[in-house]
Amino acid sequence: MSGRAQLMWDEAVTGYDFGPGHPMDPVRLALTRRLVDAFGLDREVDVVAAKAAGESTLRLVHREDYIRAVKAASADPAGADQSYGLGTVDDPAFAGMHEVSSLIAGQSVGAAEAVWRGEALHAVNFAGGLHHAMPGSASGFCIYNDASLAIARLLELGAERVAYVDVDVHHGDGVQAAFWEDPRVLTISLHEHPRTLFPQTGWPEETGAASAEGSAVNVALPAGTGDAGWLRAFHAVVPELIADFRPQVLVTQHGADTHFEDPLAHLAVSLDAQRAVQVACHDLAHEYADGRWVALGGGGYAVVDVVPRSWTHLVAIAAGRAVEPVAMIPEGWRQEVFAKTRQLAPARMTDGRWPVEWSGWEAGYDPADRLDQAVLAARRAVFPLRGLLA
Repeated sequence: MSGRAQLMWDEAVTGYDFGPGHPMDPVRLALTRRLVDAFGLDREVDVVAAKAAGESTLRLVHREDYIRAVKAASADPAGADQSYGLGTVDDPAFAGMHEVSSLIAGQSVGAAEAVWRGEALHAVNFAGGLHHAMPGSASGFCIYNDASLAIARLLELGAERVAYVDVDVHHGDGVQAAFWEDPRVLTISLHEHPRTLFPQTGWPEETGAASAEGSAVNVALPAGTGDAGWLRAFHAVVPELIADFRPQVLVTQHGADTHFEDPLAHLAVSLDAQRAVQVACHDLAHEYADGRWVALGGGGYAVVDVVPRSWTHLVAIAAGRAVEPVAMIPEGWRQEVFAKTRQLAPARMTDGRWPVEWSGWEAGYDPADRLDQAVLAARRAVFPLRGLLA
């Protein structure tokens, strides 16, 4: 097995563009890639452009009629069929939509193949993590569900246990739906409570179909949760489940929209806590999955201040060349940011909260605390189904 990580990248993924004013601005991908280069991380990984996912691959998750609808909308955006979630405010149709969505999916599938076959220990596709797309519809800025497709390809290649951990601020509903009946896939999502955020799913009671009870895990966090609560919730749920499940591959989704500056949600997490969870996911992959780790991007709409720094940390951790939080950001990148966006770029790779402090679950909990109530609800819903103590 190669010790080097793969960074999945094709410049054409920046064509995933819903148009002016849409929160999913592709500049976030371009700026992340440039920051990776600015820190010299492109020399520490194998940069690979995988081919676009073909129709037979897309059909591992998506219905044939939906793929036809995406192709039709891609060729004629004005005629998009809204019954498939296309041509809506969230998911406007645009020329070439099928091609670029397939390309992003192909990078995640390629990452999964490389890790499974031992060509890379870790693989990162920060353009991916489009976790809301359903088998038969677009949703939440997502056309094809690359995370689900990567997992489906792992199963096709012979994997018997795949764990998926999603720390985007929004519930990983599309991935949960794709594997709702499949006990081979453990999906864990930490997200803002569905009472206060799209897609209004991800309640702790959602635990999987009768054929796969306990294979879906949802930690629904109260709005306003900050670093200490977010890390406490992660460590109170995820490691114990991963240790029990012992996946052969760990797939993680690292939406940066948990950040306190994100305009679309209500958590108050810092870049430093996001980095801490990235490190934790890397360590869990090594402890329980022989190091096999596929790491994806996701949401994140503070496209200058947050997304590039968060995902550059992710690439660095995967490469085994972690960037210290106190590191100064190269001036050349900051100048490029201003030229592209007319925004002032951050100066360091930290929000000033490193090291992040949090209290472990094993020290006890407060049943009157809203964060602890969220953790308890998730543990009580799922842990007994898996033979674990809640």
